[in-house]
Amino acid sequence: MKYEFISSHRSALRVKKMCQAFRVSRSGYYDWQERGLSQREQSNRCLLVKIKESHKGSHKTYGSPRITADLRALGDTCGKNRVARLMRANGIISKTRRRFKVTTNSAHNQPLAANLVNRMFKAEKPNRLWSSDITYIPTKEGWLYLSVVLDVYSRRIVGWSMNQRLTKELVLDAVNQALRYRNPGSDMIFHSDQGSQYASNQFRKLLYEHDIRPSMSDKGNCYDNAITETFFHTLKTELVYFENYQTREEARLSIFEYIELFYNRKRRHSAIGYKTPVDFEN
Repeated sequence: MKYEFISSHRSALRVKKMCQAFRVSRSGYYDWQERGLSQREQSNRCLLVKIKESHKGSHKTYGSPRITADLRALGDTCGKNRVARLMRANGIISKTRRRFKVTTNSAHNQPLAANLVNRMFKAEKPNRLWSSDITYIPTKEGWLYLSVVLDVYSRRIVGWSMNQRLTKELVLDAVNQALRYRNPGSDMIFHSDQGSQYASNQFRKLLYEHDIRPSMSDKGNCYDNAITETFFHTLKTELVYFENYQTREEARLSIFEYIELFYNRKRRHSAIGYKTPVDFEN
């Protein structure tokens, strides 16, 4: 592994310095080069190429467990420890950042729904339990607000809407998109926080017309809607915090691509056996 690391990094670092760092002789390294690569070393090189492809395809957000799942889906029988070891040796790490802020405005006099979920974010099949929330995306033009609807069964984002204003229409557009796309039928639960957008007359009427039961988190408790907060955490730590959006339109296109092309169809989720939401539903 030491000689292989030196060989793969010799274009960027001096062989002498790397040999000193690993406490190996240069003559031993050059002897290794002349002997050629062992079968295991050749296999590691091939595997490293696949690891780099998976890492790049995940927007450089995947760690070893998800990359291992990616490779196994392609028919490779590599182990997680081997993948992790090769990633460490070659400086391949997840780029996620750990910072997140939750804000909810529930200072209103609208009717509130009971908490029917009580943090039990499980569903036996699609379209039995949806969860929704709102977050904000910073741009040089100002805030861009994002509302999503998440199907708890598969973690798939089934509806979303973006607007420069934080209004009830933001939520209504996201839910209407989900209803058109999924046609969930009756007696589904729709869970949200106590924000005024979810307590508005128009929103409650929309749920009633589709025979959907509303459910709301307890006041000021973000854990009661943790599953959607987790999505926002993922979105921001894997994408938004690494961007510097100049315009709202730039942010819209970036987030659209992340949700529809990556998150729903390519990103592997540990909660559903390292499958993608689309694959899990299929």
